[in-house]
Amino acid sequence: MKNKNLENYEQLLINVDMVNGFVKKGAMADITISRIIPENIRLVKDFLAREQGVIFIKDTHNKDCREFKRYPIHCVKGTKEAELVSELKPFEKDALVYEKNSTSTIYAPHFINDINKMKKLREIIVTGCCTDICVMNLVIPLQNYFDQLDRDVNIIVPKNAVDTYDAPNHKKDEYNEMAFKFMEQAGIQLVKKYEGGNKYGK
Repeated sequence: MKNKNLENYEQLLINVDMVNGFVKKGAMADITISRIIPENIRLVKDFLAREQGVIFIKDTHNKDCREFKRYPIHCVKGTKEAELVSELKPFEKDALVYEKNSTSTIYAPHFINDINKMKKLREIIVTGCCTDICVMNLVIPLQNYFDQLDRDVNIIVPKNAVDTYDAPNHKKDEYNEMAFKFMEQAGIQLVKKYEGGNKYGK
């Protein structure tokens, strides 16, 4: 990561679970999620160019992970599935990276401690997958956390930079829309595309 104090970030981009195991290979992968990769790249480049914060969240499970009682085995630590997709991997060295062993980034080691260090933070953009699981399980608890502390931080989800998987009992469009409704109800700002630039999203 670039040598920059967390205290200086006013804006933060959090890219959730754009790893091979959800996009390209494995029991939980859906290649159609790759459609959002170009927009995720655009946002990462923009935030890095403006020296604002970029975070990559990587689903990284222990071999005997409790979550595997509910989901197929996926993204095991040390495998290709737990790595960022190749298109985003070059940016990893310039970002903060957190590995999580659950569907919620909130409990990833050091994540909340680092958020607390970002005293100037006013806006968080959240992208990635899956909209109705790991994205939603980050933004709603994070909104609750900021409410608890009375911190005025705006959380934004661009609809064109998140997606979920398609399966017989999990229709992509339906679950995306349900997630958007739950997030909006919780106070998350939804936009078609993020064009915030230096001063806060439109």
